[in-house]
Amino acid sequence: MQPSIRAVHRLALAAGLLAGSLLAAGCATTAAPSAPAVPAASPTAVAPEPDFVPVARYGRYTLVELVPEPVQRDLLQQAVEVSIPPMLDASVGDAMRHVLLRSGYRLCDAAEAAALYALPLPAAHLRLGPLMLRDALLALAGPAWELSVDDLSRQVCFSRHGAPTFLSANPPGTTTPVPDADRPEEMRP
Repeated sequence: MQPSIRAVHRLALAAGLLAGSLLAAGCATTAAPSAPAVPAASPTAVAPEPDFVPVARYGRYTLVELVPEPVQRDLLQQAVEVSIPPMLDASVGDAMRHVLLRSGYRLCDAAEAAALYALPLPAAHLRLGPLMLRDALLALAGPAWELSVDDLSRQVCFSRHGAPTFLSANPPGTTTPVPDADRPEEMRP
């Protein structure tokens, strides 16, 4: 019995050594590829990669990118949800000022836009959102008005798209033909 126990011990030792060497080989690290060398004679500095985004570590597993959000770059992309306070004489201008209250923008004082600002506010516009700020302003103005933004002074202004066009049966500059009373029907061209 003695020889069989020795054989089992040798087999177990060999299997343990094999497993240990495999585990050690799996945990081994390889050297990271080195960055290409910059010639020392070059007086210009190496520009950072365009895809480089600086990050800060918060906690053990959280990395936060140190770049502004798209909404922080274009303030008209911010989402708004507003309820216009109901007033008896609320106007579109009052509603626009309320929507722009904490946006960083204000309405311009253009004479053309004054006609829009004086329009009565429809009941459908008492509650808006969630919408982007640009869409909320366009909804309040309606389809006849075009939004223009001055980012330097942070003003929003509205102008009319163009002269109103009304549908008619005849194109502009033409008149409705009147049949000649003195010519018979069969002689008309």
